[in-house]
Amino acid sequence: MSEAAQKKTPLYDEHVKLGAKMVPFAGWLMPVQYSSIVEEHRAVRQNLGMFDISHMGQLIVDGPGGRGWLNTMLTNNVEKLEVGQGQYTFLLNKRGGIIDDLIAYRIDDTKFLLVVNASRTDENFGWLDQHRPENVRLGERGRHFGGVAIQGPRVAELFVNLPARNHIADVELEGMPISMARTGYTGEDGVEVFFSANDAVKFWNTVLEKGKDLGIKPCGLGARDTLRLEMCYPLNGSDLSPERNPIEAGLGFFVDLSKPNFIGRDVLLKAKEKGTQEKLIPFKMQDKGPPPRPHYSVSKNGERIGEVTSGTLSPSLNWGVGMAYIKTPHAKIGNKIDIEIRGQKFPATIEKKPLYKKS
Repeated sequence: MSEAAQKKTPLYDEHVKLGAKMVPFAGWLMPVQYSSIVEEHRAVRQNLGMFDISHMGQLIVDGPGGRGWLNTMLTNNVEKLEVGQGQYTFLLNKRGGIIDDLIAYRIDDTKFLLVVNASRTDENFGWLDQHRPENVRLGERGRHFGGVAIQGPRVAELFVNLPARNHIADVELEGMPISMARTGYTGEDGVEVFFSANDAVKFWNTVLEKGKDLGIKPCGLGARDTLRLEMCYPLNGSDLSPERNPIEAGLGFFVDLSKPNFIGRDVLLKAKEKGTQEKLIPFKMQDKGPPPRPHYSVSKNGERIGEVTSGTLSPSLNWGVGMAYIKTPHAKIGNKIDIEIRGQKFPATIEKKPLYKKS
């Protein structure tokens, strides 16, 4: 896709002004870094960082049949959500493969907000629309909205009256109506905030100004990736795909098999009962060396047993870490494996999640 064909978020000009390095991502031009990935990563772990998430899709499900129907489309149980509450969940195909991982918020009695991955927005919409009954309305409001994730241990110093964890609330900041959710993708405390696209620049600059004394930094996709990987949070398109199901990915906690009926349930039930051939495991390199990267081969005693899906040099641990799908018999915590990097084998150990643990 040519640069001209890439979409721009309402904050594009702000990123350019701040000297961000812009890259194509999921059909959008997004900042990968401003200063350095390590500096931005550390800002989030120690103080505060702000990410543009305006590229993410925002689907609205409304109507009297919305809640019951959503429960047949998503793996988690939306019946359990009170108004103002959110949950992590999956949208599956009929083979139990992951179309998308998303957060579903119940924002009114019959109204739900689904925050979905940018690269999957159209696919999500199409799949949901195809299965939608007449008493349910489905809309996409993302193009009229901006969004940011503000993450880090000092977030409670930046905002008073934060919503409870995994809750969303409509509030106002300097005359701007915003929806603030206590969610994130970094392993730190934080919020994800949605607002009118017209308010995006004002909101962004207001928060950077308010957070100046708290050490806030604008952050790009690079730090977002290293932060989530240290926590073993999966990335759609890398660790999750339509060929993989949530049980293989070790995310069965977000699947409610007690629900009698949802798309992909039979496949997941079988996977839970009989086990899966492969499992997604986190690993840490044993020696200092080149960092692991996606598609690198994983082996044990010379036999290929899997493939790396995500890998990086962890700024918090200053060590190579990653995730890989490997054959289930080898997927025990503490097992030694080899990662093939540029034709050479480097030893690694299967670790317990998360890879980064707060001291």
